[in-house]
Amino acid sequence: MSQAPHTHFHPKKILLPIDFSPSSHFALESATALAQRFLAELYLLNVVPMLPPVTGAELFQEEAILQEMKERAEEQLESCVKALASKGLRASSNVEIGNDIAGNIMMVIDREQIDMVVISTHGMSGWKPMIFGSIAEKVVKLVQCPLLLLRSFETAAQQP
Repeated sequence: MSQAPHTHFHPKKILLPIDFSPSSHFALESATALAQRFLAELYLLNVVPMLPPVTGAELFQEEAILQEMKERAEEQLESCVKALASKGLRASSNVEIGNDIAGNIMMVIDREQIDMVVISTHGMSGWKPMIFGSIAEKVVKLVQCPLLLLRSFETAAQQP
């Protein structure tokens, strides 16, 4: 009887797209455990969605709002990175701005030479994910490296 060949997978850099929701914080815990197990670096990514163009731009400070959202996300990511460092983990983070969140995630995977992705779903049901699609679903379809998809137990009613 022949045995299947052993393949050893040891990720060096794990990407965690994080939107600071409860499900993404759960994914952070799982990604942390994986990084500890494999002595891998964690790369935290937040994508700030661009605002749709509006009329009366002089009344609406789009650039200022985007900058504020980016700075807020950077502060939250820095807090996560410090907490990971206190556990002895290597971690880095980045904030991207764009409306194609899955596309931004894919660009980061290529640019940062990510070899594993940990991503959570939001557990949404009903019409919203059918119409707009799920970011996690898009990433699952596009990603070429190993991916851990964590199902959230949040209900749509708990969504912001």
